[in-house]
Amino acid sequence: MTSPYDIDEIFPEDAAGAVRLPRRQAGNSPQGLAVTLLADYTLRTRAWLPSAAIVALLAEAGVSEAGARTAISRLARRRVLESRREGRHSSYRLTRAAAAFLVVGGSAIVSPAGTRPWDGQWTLIAFSLPQEESTLRRGLRGRLRWMGYAPLYDGLWISPHDLTEKTKARLAELTLGTLTVFRARHVELDAAIRRNPLDAWDTAEIARQYEAFIRRWSTTPPRAAGGRITGAEAVRARTEVMDTYRRLPILDPQLPARLLPPGWLREPARELFVAVYDGLAEAAEQHVRAVASRHDGGRIPDVRAHTVAALTTSFS
Repeated sequence: MTSPYDIDEIFPEDAAGAVRLPRRQAGNSPQGLAVTLLADYTLRTRAWLPSAAIVALLAEAGVSEAGARTAISRLARRRVLESRREGRHSSYRLTRAAAAFLVVGGSAIVSPAGTRPWDGQWTLIAFSLPQEESTLRRGLRGRLRWMGYAPLYDGLWISPHDLTEKTKARLAELTLGTLTVFRARHVELDAAIRRNPLDAWDTAEIARQYEAFIRRWSTTPPRAAGGRITGAEAVRARTEVMDTYRRLPILDPQLPARLLPPGWLREPARELFVAVYDGLAEAAEQHVRAVASRHDGGRIPDVRAHTVAALTTSFS
Protein backbone atom coordinates (compact mmCIF):
# COMPACT_ATOMS: atom_id res chain seq x y z
CA MET A 1 0.00 0.00 0.00
CA THR A 2 1.29 3.46 -0.82
CA SER A 3 1.92 5.38 2.38
CA PRO A 4 -0.48 8.28 2.96
CA TYR A 5 2.52 10.20 4.27
CA ASP A 6 4.39 10.48 0.99
CA ILE A 7 4.68 14.27 1.20
CA ASP A 8 5.71 14.66 -2.43
CA GLU A 9 2.40 13.07 -3.45
CA ILE A 10 0.31 14.96 -0.91
CA PHE A 11 1.80 18.28 -2.02
CA PRO A 12 2.68 17.75 -5.69
CA GLU A 13 5.17 20.30 -6.99
CA ASP A 14 2.98 21.19 -9.97
CA ALA A 15 -0.21 21.56 -7.92
CA ALA A 16 -0.50 25.28 -8.66
CA GLY A 17 -0.06 25.00 -12.40
CA ALA A 18 1.89 28.03 -13.59
CA VAL A 19 2.68 28.98 -9.98
CA ARG A 20 5.25 26.54 -8.62
CA LEU A 21 4.77 26.51 -4.87
CA PRO A 22 7.67 24.98 -2.90
CA ARG A 23 7.53 21.23 -2.47
CA ARG A 24 6.39 20.34 1.02
CA GLN A 25 8.94 18.51 3.10
CA ALA A 26 8.70 16.46 6.25
CA GLY A 27 10.09 19.47 8.12
CA ASN A 28 9.76 23.20 7.58
CA SER A 29 11.80 24.43 4.61
CA PRO A 30 12.81 28.12 4.33
CA GLN A 31 10.63 28.52 1.22
CA GLY A 32 7.66 26.90 2.94
CA LEU A 33 8.11 29.11 6.00
CA ALA A 34 8.31 32.21 3.83
CA VAL A 35 5.09 31.33 2.01
CA THR A 36 3.31 30.62 5.29
CA LEU A 37 4.48 33.94 6.77
CA LEU A 38 3.32 36.00 3.81
CA ALA A 39 0.06 34.09 3.53
CA ASP A 40 -0.74 34.40 7.25
CA TYR A 41 -0.29 38.18 7.34
CA THR A 42 -0.67 39.59 3.80
CA LEU A 43 -2.90 37.21 1.84
CA ARG A 44 -5.97 39.41 1.91
CA THR A 45 -4.13 42.69 1.27
CA ARG A 46 -1.18 41.43 -0.79
CA ALA A 47 0.89 43.96 1.14
CA TRP A 48 4.49 44.61 0.17
CA LEU A 49 7.01 43.54 2.81
CA PRO A 50 10.62 44.75 2.74
CA SER A 51 12.97 41.90 1.95
CA ALA A 52 14.93 42.78 5.10
CA ALA A 53 11.75 42.30 7.16
CA ILE A 54 11.11 38.89 5.62
CA VAL A 55 14.72 37.91 6.33
CA ALA A 56 14.37 39.11 9.95
CA LEU A 57 11.14 37.16 10.48
CA LEU A 58 12.67 34.02 9.00
CA ALA A 59 15.73 34.49 11.23
CA GLU A 60 13.40 34.30 14.24
CA ALA A 61 12.30 30.90 12.92
CA GLY A 62 15.91 29.72 12.74
CA VAL A 63 16.65 30.42 9.06
CA SER A 64 20.05 31.95 8.28
CA GLU A 65 20.23 35.22 6.38
CA ALA A 66 21.75 33.46 3.35
CA GLY A 67 19.06 30.77 3.48
CA ALA A 68 16.29 33.37 3.75
CA ARG A 69 17.56 35.40 0.80
CA THR A 70 17.94 32.25 -1.29
CA ALA A 71 14.39 31.22 -0.42
CA ILE A 72 13.00 34.62 -1.43
CA SER A 73 14.91 34.55 -4.72
CA ARG A 74 13.66 31.07 -5.55
CA LEU A 75 10.07 31.97 -4.72
CA ALA A 76 10.33 34.92 -7.09
CA ARG A 77 11.60 32.61 -9.84
CA ARG A 78 8.71 30.26 -9.14
CA ARG A 79 6.30 33.22 -9.61
CA VAL A 80 5.08 32.90 -6.03
CA LEU A 81 6.47 36.34 -5.17
CA GLU A 82 6.88 39.54 -7.17
CA SER A 83 9.35 42.29 -6.34
CA ARG A 84 9.78 46.04 -6.56
CA ARG A 85 12.73 48.31 -5.80
CA GLU A 86 12.83 51.72 -4.15
CA GLY A 87 16.39 52.96 -4.32
CA ARG A 88 18.59 50.34 -2.69
CA HIS A 89 15.71 48.60 -0.97
CA SER A 90 13.55 45.82 -2.36
CA SER A 91 10.13 44.58 -1.28
CA TYR A 92 8.14 41.47 -2.10
CA ARG A 93 4.54 40.38 -2.09
CA LEU A 94 2.54 37.35 -3.18
CA THR A 95 1.66 37.31 -6.87
CA ARG A 96 -2.03 37.43 -7.66
CA ALA A 97 -1.95 33.86 -8.98
CA ALA A 98 -0.18 32.52 -5.88
CA ALA A 99 -2.57 34.37 -3.58
CA ALA A 100 -5.57 32.93 -5.42
CA PHE A 101 -4.18 29.41 -5.11
CA LEU A 102 -3.41 29.88 -1.41
CA VAL A 103 -6.91 31.22 -0.75
CA VAL A 104 -8.45 28.07 -2.21
CA GLY A 105 -6.02 25.81 -0.39
CA GLY A 106 -6.42 27.64 2.92
CA SER A 107 -10.19 27.48 2.76
CA ALA A 108 -10.10 23.75 2.01
CA ILE A 109 -7.76 23.11 4.93
CA VAL A 110 -9.66 25.01 7.63
CA SER A 111 -13.27 24.45 6.53
CA PRO A 112 -15.27 22.17 8.85
CA ALA A 113 -15.78 18.61 7.67
CA GLY A 114 -19.09 18.00 5.97
CA THR A 115 -21.80 15.90 7.58
CA ARG A 116 -23.58 14.68 4.45
CA PRO A 117 -25.14 11.23 4.76
CA TRP A 118 -23.32 8.50 2.89
CA ASP A 119 -25.20 6.35 0.35
CA GLY A 120 -22.81 3.41 0.74
CA GLN A 121 -21.32 3.79 -2.72
CA TRP A 122 -17.70 4.36 -3.69
CA THR A 123 -16.22 6.35 -6.55
CA LEU A 124 -13.56 4.29 -8.33
CA ILE A 125 -10.94 5.61 -10.73
CA ALA A 126 -9.06 3.05 -12.79
CA PHE A 127 -6.16 4.23 -14.91
CA SER A 128 -3.45 2.79 -17.09
CA LEU A 129 -0.30 4.68 -17.99
CA PRO A 130 2.82 3.42 -19.79
CA GLN A 131 5.62 2.55 -17.37
CA GLU A 132 7.91 5.08 -19.06
CA GLU A 133 5.49 7.89 -18.18
CA SER A 134 6.72 8.05 -14.58
CA THR A 135 6.38 11.84 -14.31
CA LEU A 136 2.81 11.75 -15.59
CA ARG A 137 1.99 8.86 -13.24
CA ARG A 138 3.44 10.73 -10.28
CA GLY A 139 1.48 13.87 -11.13
CA LEU A 140 -1.76 11.91 -11.48
CA ARG A 141 -1.29 10.16 -8.15
CA GLY A 142 -0.50 13.45 -6.43
CA ARG A 143 -3.59 15.15 -7.83
CA LEU A 144 -5.80 12.20 -6.85
CA ARG A 145 -4.53 12.44 -3.27
CA TRP A 146 -5.32 16.15 -3.27
CA MET A 147 -8.90 15.25 -4.20
CA GLY A 148 -9.22 12.73 -1.38
CA TYR A 149 -8.63 9.48 -3.28
CA ALA A 150 -6.40 6.62 -2.12
CA PRO A 151 -4.99 3.55 -3.89
CA LEU A 152 -6.88 0.33 -3.23
CA TYR A 153 -4.55 -1.19 -5.83
CA ASP A 154 -1.82 0.45 -7.90
CA GLY A 155 -4.09 1.51 -10.76
CA LEU A 156 -7.40 1.63 -8.85
CA TRP A 157 -8.06 4.62 -6.59
CA ILE A 158 -11.20 5.12 -4.54
CA SER A 159 -13.20 7.66 -2.54
CA PRO A 160 -16.54 7.40 -0.72
CA HIS A 161 -17.57 10.79 -2.09
CA ASP A 162 -19.66 11.34 -5.18
CA LEU A 163 -18.27 13.20 -8.17
CA THR A 164 -18.87 16.94 -8.30
CA GLU A 165 -18.75 18.89 -11.54
CA LYS A 166 -15.48 20.45 -10.40
CA THR A 167 -13.97 17.01 -9.76
CA LYS A 168 -15.11 15.80 -13.17
CA ALA A 169 -13.47 18.80 -14.81
CA ARG A 170 -10.22 18.18 -12.93
CA LEU A 171 -10.19 14.52 -13.84
CA ALA A 172 -10.68 15.40 -17.49
CA GLU A 173 -7.42 17.39 -17.36
CA LEU A 174 -5.33 14.88 -15.42
CA THR A 175 -3.97 12.31 -17.83
CA LEU A 176 -3.09 11.50 -21.42
CA GLY A 177 -3.43 7.78 -20.68
CA THR A 178 -6.54 5.64 -20.17
CA LEU A 179 -8.84 6.51 -17.28
CA THR A 180 -12.26 5.17 -16.26
CA VAL A 181 -14.50 6.50 -13.48
CA PHE A 182 -17.53 4.76 -12.00
CA ARG A 183 -19.64 4.48 -8.83
CA ALA A 184 -20.19 1.12 -7.16
CA ARG A 185 -21.22 -0.57 -3.91
CA HIS A 186 -18.80 -2.89 -2.15
CA VAL A 187 -19.85 -6.55 -2.00
CA GLU A 188 -18.72 -8.42 1.11
CA LEU A 189 -17.10 -11.77 0.36
CA ASP A 190 -16.44 -14.49 2.89
CA ALA A 191 -13.03 -15.28 1.49
CA ALA A 192 -9.58 -15.70 2.98
CA ILE A 193 -8.03 -13.21 0.54
CA ARG A 194 -9.95 -9.98 0.18
CA ARG A 195 -9.36 -6.27 0.54
CA ASN A 196 -11.89 -3.90 2.05
CA PRO A 197 -12.14 -0.43 0.44
CA LEU A 198 -11.28 1.13 3.80
CA ASP A 199 -7.89 -0.63 3.63
CA ALA A 200 -6.81 2.00 1.09
CA TRP A 201 -6.29 4.33 4.07
CA ASP A 202 -4.09 3.70 7.08
CA THR A 203 -6.68 4.95 9.56
CA ALA A 204 -4.58 3.82 12.54
CA GLU A 205 -1.68 6.03 11.42
CA ILE A 206 -4.00 8.96 10.72
CA ALA A 207 -5.41 8.56 14.24
CA ARG A 208 -1.87 8.61 15.66
CA GLN A 209 -1.17 11.85 13.77
CA TYR A 210 -4.27 13.43 15.35
CA GLU A 211 -3.17 12.24 18.79
CA ALA A 212 0.33 13.67 18.30
CA PHE A 213 -1.11 17.00 17.17
CA ILE A 214 -3.34 17.26 20.24
CA ARG A 215 -0.48 16.33 22.60
CA ARG A 216 1.78 18.95 21.01
CA TRP A 217 -0.66 21.86 21.12
CA SER A 218 -3.04 21.23 24.04
CA THR A 219 -1.14 23.50 26.46
CA THR A 220 -0.86 26.45 24.05
CA PRO A 221 -4.37 28.00 24.28
CA PRO A 222 -4.19 28.47 28.09
CA ARG A 223 -0.74 30.08 27.73
CA ALA A 224 -2.01 32.36 24.95
CA ALA A 225 -5.10 33.33 26.93
CA GLY A 226 -2.87 34.23 29.86
CA GLY A 227 -0.74 36.53 27.69
CA ARG A 228 2.33 34.33 28.09
CA ILE A 229 2.97 34.01 24.34
CA THR A 230 3.88 37.24 22.58
CA GLY A 231 6.02 38.66 19.81
CA ALA A 232 8.28 36.33 17.89
CA GLU A 233 7.08 33.27 19.82
CA ALA A 234 3.48 33.96 18.77
CA VAL A 235 4.51 34.20 15.11
CA ARG A 236 6.57 31.00 15.34
CA ALA A 237 3.74 29.11 17.02
CA ARG A 238 1.15 30.23 14.46
CA THR A 239 3.44 29.28 11.59
CA GLU A 240 4.21 25.88 13.11
CA VAL A 241 0.60 25.03 13.96
CA MET A 242 -0.51 25.93 10.43
CA ASP A 243 2.31 23.95 8.81
CA THR A 244 1.45 20.95 11.00
CA TYR A 245 -2.33 21.10 10.85
CA ARG A 246 -2.65 21.68 7.12
CA ARG A 247 -1.40 18.14 6.48
CA LEU A 248 -4.18 16.57 8.55
CA PRO A 249 -7.27 17.43 6.42
CA ILE A 250 -5.40 16.14 3.37
CA LEU A 251 -4.23 12.95 5.05
CA ASP A 252 -7.73 12.39 6.48
CA PRO A 253 -10.00 12.03 3.42
CA GLN A 254 -13.20 12.95 5.32
CA LEU A 255 -14.43 9.37 5.38
CA PRO A 256 -18.04 8.90 6.49
CA ALA A 257 -18.39 8.56 10.26
CA ARG A 258 -19.82 5.06 10.04
CA LEU A 259 -16.57 3.82 8.45
CA LEU A 260 -14.36 5.23 11.20
CA PRO A 261 -13.51 3.87 14.65
CA PRO A 262 -15.31 5.51 17.62
CA GLY A 263 -13.72 8.60 19.12
CA TRP A 264 -12.25 9.87 15.84
CA LEU A 265 -10.24 13.01 16.68
CA ARG A 266 -10.86 15.03 13.50
CA GLU A 267 -13.11 17.63 15.14
CA PRO A 268 -11.16 17.94 18.44
CA ALA A 269 -7.98 18.53 16.43
CA ARG A 270 -9.70 21.20 14.35
CA GLU A 271 -11.06 22.93 17.45
CA LEU A 272 -7.58 22.96 18.98
CA PHE A 273 -6.08 24.36 15.77
CA VAL A 274 -8.64 27.19 15.75
CA ALA A 275 -7.91 27.97 19.40
CA VAL A 276 -4.17 28.21 18.77
CA TYR A 277 -4.24 29.96 15.39
CA ASP A 278 -6.91 32.52 16.33
CA GLY A 279 -5.76 32.91 19.92
CA LEU A 280 -2.31 34.08 18.82
CA ALA A 281 -3.46 36.23 15.90
CA GLU A 282 -3.38 39.62 17.63
CA ALA A 283 0.03 39.17 19.27
CA ALA A 284 1.54 37.78 16.07
CA GLU A 285 0.11 40.57 13.91
CA GLN A 286 1.55 43.23 16.19
CA HIS A 287 4.98 41.65 15.98
CA VAL A 288 4.97 41.22 12.19
CA ARG A 289 3.75 44.80 11.81
CA ALA A 290 6.52 46.08 14.10
CA VAL A 291 9.25 44.17 12.27
CA ALA A 292 7.98 45.30 8.86
CA SER A 293 7.72 48.92 9.98
CA ARG A 294 11.24 48.86 11.36
CA HIS A 295 12.54 48.03 7.88
CA ASP A 296 10.13 50.29 6.01
CA GLY A 297 11.11 53.74 7.24
CA GLY A 298 8.60 53.71 10.07
CA ARG A 299 5.60 53.34 7.79
CA ILE A 300 2.86 50.98 9.00
CA PRO A 301 2.47 48.21 6.40
CA ASP A 302 -0.92 46.76 5.67
CA VAL A 303 -0.39 43.62 7.72
CA ARG A 304 -3.45 41.71 8.86
CA ALA A 305 -3.41 38.35 10.62
CA HIS A 306 -6.09 36.00 9.39
CA THR A 307 -8.47 34.11 11.59
CA VAL A 308 -9.92 30.76 10.60
CA ALA A 309 -13.24 32.49 9.90
CA ALA A 310 -11.52 34.85 7.45
CA LEU A 311 -9.88 31.94 5.63
CA THR A 312 -13.26 30.29 5.05
CA THR A 313 -14.73 33.39 3.38
CA SER A 314 -14.11 34.64 -0.15
CA PHE A 315 -11.33 37.17 -0.61
CA SER A 316 -11.90 40.06 -2.99
